[in-house]
Amino acid sequence: MGGGEVKKVAVIMAGGTGIRLWPRSTEKRPKQFIHLIGDGTMIQDTFDRLSKKFLTEDIYVTTTSEMAAVVSEQLPQLPQENIIIEPFARNTAPCIALSAILLGRKYSPDTILAVFPADHVIFNNEEFYDSLETSFDAASDLKGIVTIGLHPTRPETGFGYVQVKKDFHGNLGELYERGVRYSTTFAEKPDAATAKRFIDSGDFLWNSGIFIWRFDTFWQSIQKYWPEDAELFNVLRDHIGKDTFKENLEQTYRQISSLSIDYAILEKADNVFVVQSSFRWSDLGNWDEIYRLMMKDARNNVFEGDVIPINSTNCFVSSNGKLISIIGLNDLIVIDSDDALLICRRKQSDDVKEVIDFLRRKQINRFL
Repeated sequence: MGGGEVKKVAVIMAGGTGIRLWPRSTEKRPKQFIHLIGDGTMIQDTFDRLSKKFLTEDIYVTTTSEMAAVVSEQLPQLPQENIIIEPFARNTAPCIALSAILLGRKYSPDTILAVFPADHVIFNNEEFYDSLETSFDAASDLKGIVTIGLHPTRPETGFGYVQVKKDFHGNLGELYERGVRYSTTFAEKPDAATAKRFIDSGDFLWNSGIFIWRFDTFWQSIQKYWPEDAELFNVLRDHIGKDTFKENLEQTYRQISSLSIDYAILEKADNVFVVQSSFRWSDLGNWDEIYRLMMKDARNNVFEGDVIPINSTNCFVSSNGKLISIIGLNDLIVIDSDDALLICRRKQSDDVKEVIDFLRRKQINRFL
């Protein structure tokens, strides 16, 4: 497996909602549990990819109580005890902290903990595996927080970014030659002008949302940079394996801050390293991104299912069983589901979240 003899554990985060891929992605069946690109559903493809680098018994899925049955259904090869259940979703920092305290009882402090989103797509696995091996070695040797950054190919506003020190070797040694860099800044999804500035600077990478660290490094970071909530998890740790655990877990989740791991730790820490990578990657954030990744026909269209196009260009039409005919259209997205239909201009699919806000406000829950 490479990277020395250090034990490695993978946690797949599968508690998100994926609202920008409505109407296919819903609260009952979010995007990680549907087929979009690839061979299986997104979580199935993620699991298959990781199973080449981790033993099945060392792969865990963290999800909400509502989604646990779907995880079991889609990943029958995953041991039942490897599903870590959150009472409800509270963003990535609580998700990773809960996984770490539960698994910390089973694995030694120098074990590598690698955390992956369930809903990302990766196209060239061998380059991804090379980056993983480098990440394992960096996390083990440097005892730091490691993330994988992708060389950006365009000024994308839908991804987060991480800035690196381009020519600073520090104590990286041969890891520098393998693409490891010190990080300086994490940036949320920028506007178009800022994204262009990031690209022009040459020292910003896309933030993949993949994090690798030793168990002890993670807990030291939690204690230092997120102390109030770390204390809640320290108290919860005392209830693991007892009848009181479930009740105390719910109490903890009602009290903790709903923060991303970037905001809770990475933006404050001074021991964050980035592995520069170039494999093809996407978080499939909206329908425009899926259109961008799909093979186009001669008129730059993408059609799925029963579609009759007449004099139409630059369109993405996906039928879920009914015949859809389009005539004289350009730059349109049409997504059909069992009980809803989305029609929008290309480059405006991010605004789907406004539809979700409307449905929630009006409590029209049957379409959510």
